[in-house]
Amino acid sequence: MIRAMKEIVTDHIHNITQIFKLAKADLIKTYRGAALGWWWAVIKPCMTLFTYWFAFSYGFRSGKPVEGVPFFLWMAVGITPWFYMSEMLSQGTESIRKYKYMVTKMKFPVSIIPTFVSVSKMMVNLVLFLIVMILFWCWGFAPSIYYLQIPFYVLMSFLFFTLWAQFASLMAAISQDFANLVKSFITPIFWLSGILWRTDNFTGSVWIRRFLNLNPVTFLTSGFRDALIFNKWFWETPKKCLYFACWLVVLWVLSLWAYKRLRKDIPDVL
Repeated sequence: MIRAMKEIVTDHIHNITQIFKLAKADLIKTYRGAALGWWWAVIKPCMTLFTYWFAFSYGFRSGKPVEGVPFFLWMAVGITPWFYMSEMLSQGTESIRKYKYMVTKMKFPVSIIPTFVSVSKMMVNLVLFLIVMILFWCWGFAPSIYYLQIPFYVLMSFLFFTLWAQFASLMAAISQDFANLVKSFITPIFWLSGILWRTDNFTGSVWIRRFLNLNPVTFLTSGFRDALIFNKWFWETPKKCLYFACWLVVLWVLSLWAYKRLRKDIPDVL
């Protein structure tokens, strides 16, 4: 595994400029042919956000302010990172299949593909998050010193889902069933994470609440809310940070294992 790790790191260092060029190309390719172009990267998430806000505020009648913060803003902080996460769970998993010509028709480092796709999706998500922060300012919520930890949560989100894509894209390249399995889990992950509700308020079994809090998506969405709404530092919840660190280690090991075992077989399979 050490050899695989050195190979992945070397490929990334030698192709760092290429990663950002390909990320830009991925963005252009995604919205090519659309009259509004890149605006769809903002319009689609905004429509989704508005739909959930309307459903919870007027349909379920549960859109009450959360600790003095309008429900819309509370929801926006949680659901905006999810747009990046969900795309990485779906498109990140399919990234090698999507760009299989790079593997079959040219000599291109396989490990680079999930990374530039992740960079592409994160660039869009940063724009969306900037819009959310502007909404907070417009609502009268001034920036605080806790905003300084936003880059930390952005980095953790990027690392986690890039590692996920490194593992899952290799598995999906070998087995389409794996890709379909991942897609089937995206909706349950959304509803079982602390995106539209607070897992700390779960009144059922203590073990179920602990299980829900082990969810890395819950950790990340709660972290963004702690930074923008609840004024908490990430080190104030050391157990949650430790759980998330364990997730990162597990994904790192899985990605190295998948790369070592599957990278030579992928060109033939694709």
